[in-house]
Amino acid sequence: MKQYHSENVPSLLQDQYGRIKRKLRISVTDRCNFKCVYCMPEHPEWLNKQDLLSFEALFQFCHFMVQQGIESIRITGGEPLMRQGIVHFVRDLQALKALGLKRISVTTNGHYLAKYAKQLKDAGLDDLNISLDSLDSIQFKELTKKKLEPVLEGIQAAKDAGLPFKINCVLMKDKNDDQILPMVKWSIANHIPLRFIEFMPLDGDALWSNKDVVSEAEILQILQPHYSVQVIEQQHEPARQYLINGSYHLGIISTITHSFCHQCDRIRLTAKGELYNCLFAPQGLNIKPQLEALVSKQHTPEYEMTVQNLNDLVHPYIWHKAKGFHALQYQQTRKISMHMLGG
Repeated sequence: MKQYHSENVPSLLQDQYGRIKRKLRISVTDRCNFKCVYCMPEHPEWLNKQDLLSFEALFQFCHFMVQQGIESIRITGGEPLMRQGIVHFVRDLQALKALGLKRISVTTNGHYLAKYAKQLKDAGLDDLNISLDSLDSIQFKELTKKKLEPVLEGIQAAKDAGLPFKINCVLMKDKNDDQILPMVKWSIANHIPLRFIEFMPLDGDALWSNKDVVSEAEILQILQPHYSVQVIEQQHEPARQYLINGSYHLGIISTITHSFCHQCDRIRLTAKGELYNCLFAPQGLNIKPQLEALVSKQHTPEYEMTVQNLNDLVHPYIWHKAKGFHALQYQQTRKISMHMLGG
């Protein structure tokens, strides 16, 4: 393993395998109104609201990270639209586009989109990812404990607002794998980008098993009798793209069977201020004290020293990012699940 030496490492956020981080995902809350089995534990213990990072601290961190080369910020949760002030936060982040930020996105379950889609568009949001794991209302309720209709209304509201979005569908064996053909048919008919995602070991109760995974190969096997399917060369995105019937682009994120880790340019911050250099990292880096100090030390002589302290923590931690999922999968199960880390 390469050793970290600050004098030899570029100012950009680079790890020991030469991967430069351009994308930051920040969780603004661990709370969610859905109970998706691949994410939420049966009995979640929510963070106290006073333990959440303030939007001011989150903004300071985003400002710092854009100066380190971050070009894309995705706001996640939990369900980010459950946190009051989220629209104002999106609007505040626009100021960072003058410093090099190119894209501001949100990942949502869609339940509150009917209310927020136009507000988010007006605040300058660039795009959305919307989770939708079934078009069958009974199955959807079994998966999420919520009704499907508000999500479909939210998708329509995003369309009406002119807000670009993708649909993310996590597939699980014998739970919703019968949705592959209906989801593709619906997405093509409605001109909606769709991505299937292999079930990953990030569920809240750590019950994941490889036998529950619907693999990329199995998805393609189901599609091929009904559509012409042509693979497209993968770019710096986690989804491998397929051309369906010569015109529609379908994405498949196959972390388990075809890992994207060798090109990963993402890092993540939890709502309580823990930085994760990998979605599967067993332990995060607590930088909450430094982020709160950035807020309190603004416009004081100590501010630059506070920034330097944060820099001295963040760069070595990112430098030591593991090679990827397959290098970490046999490590001891961590305590954090998807609902605290975002997607």
